[in-house]
Amino acid sequence: MGGAGLMWIRVINPNTTRAMTDAIEPCARAVVAPGTRLDAVTAELGPASIESHYDEALSVPGVLAAIRLGEAEGVDGYVLACFGDPGLDAARELARGPVIGLAEAAMATASHLGGGFSVVTTLSRTVGRAADLVERYGWQRFCRGIHACELPVLALETDPDARKIVIEACRTAVDTDGCDAIVLGCAGMARLCTDISAEIGVPVVDGVAAATLTAQSLLTLGVRKSGRGEFATPPPKPYAGLLRSFGSPAG
Repeated sequence: MGGAGLMWIRVINPNTTRAMTDAIEPCARAVVAPGTRLDAVTAELGPASIESHYDEALSVPGVLAAIRLGEAEGVDGYVLACFGDPGLDAARELARGPVIGLAEAAMATASHLGGGFSVVTTLSRTVGRAADLVERYGWQRFCRGIHACELPVLALETDPDARKIVIEACRTAVDTDGCDAIVLGCAGMARLCTDISAEIGVPVVDGVAAATLTAQSLLTLGVRKSGRGEFATPPPKPYAGLLRSFGSPAG
């Protein structure tokens, strides 16, 4: 545990925008149990925002570097604060404790709240990635639809109309799909969760909070990642160029 027996959870923002990390951290801190140590870090290499497959691929080294640092510091569990869950499987290979993705946790949580959920994401080009994750996590029967509000990720913090735009996209999802719950498809929407639910009258799931509580629950249960099979720590091997430092996964 993270010093003096405290449970230590770290939220990793896979993009390099510190302002987004600062907006995400309170959403995670609001749900952790008293006495839990929680911090949030920003990736040191990667894109300013993640809005494409290209962005996502180039965010993974930053995620893995943050996991390696956390392991050296004694962090117990991690939240990947991007709805694309970038590098989730690779991060699990490096970490001793749980690593939880936003989409993974949010969809699982929403499945308990009604007969079906819809996802509201940022740009239309990210709808396909959200659909991929619905299939990966096995929620095809529950997912009623995926909608884009057409706001870039960073505009969620800077556009004065962001709240109104996201609420209207969520309302459209409920009216169109007949869904019982909404999953917010971007970490940058987390702070809007309560407002949206009050406006549209259905449960709204913020993946930051859901993933934080999932990590906390697993740590409370005392279970750790399996040390064998698919998620065992990879053996060292030579890496070249900019990835040279990643050749020894254990640090």
